Amino acid sequence: QVTLVESGGGLVQTGGSLRLSCALSGMPFNNYHLAWFRQAPGKEREFVAAIRRVFGNTLYADSVKGRFTISRDNAKNTVYLQMNNLNPDDTGVYYCAASGASYSVPNDYQTWGQGTQVTVVS
Repeated sequence: QVTLVESGGGLVQTGGSLRLSCALSGMPFNNYHLAWFRQAPGKEREFVAAIRRVFGNTLYADSVKGRFTISRDNAKNTVYLQMNNLNPDDTGVYYCAASGASYSVPNDYQTWGQGTQVTVVS
């Protein structure tokens, strides 16, 4: 079964940057669409970004467009989330997830990593 492990979270000042990584194992990398979600304290999980397998199409939440970039490295079986110009509203636990169905329907992402904490301070 596919396993995802996130890393790269931490504490950053407003306006700073972080690069999250998610390593995939257990299945061929391009068998799955990959996405990032986040969950702030007291709020529901929120879609952040997705990347389509093989084709590489990307989707972003309006709140992160122009600031975040999702990418993948097929040789390393890893998906990344480059986060620039961070603000406190970006604070939360960031999860990577895999979909064996569509890449554009958040509910299709059924396999999850453990999450990594991102905290943005003023």
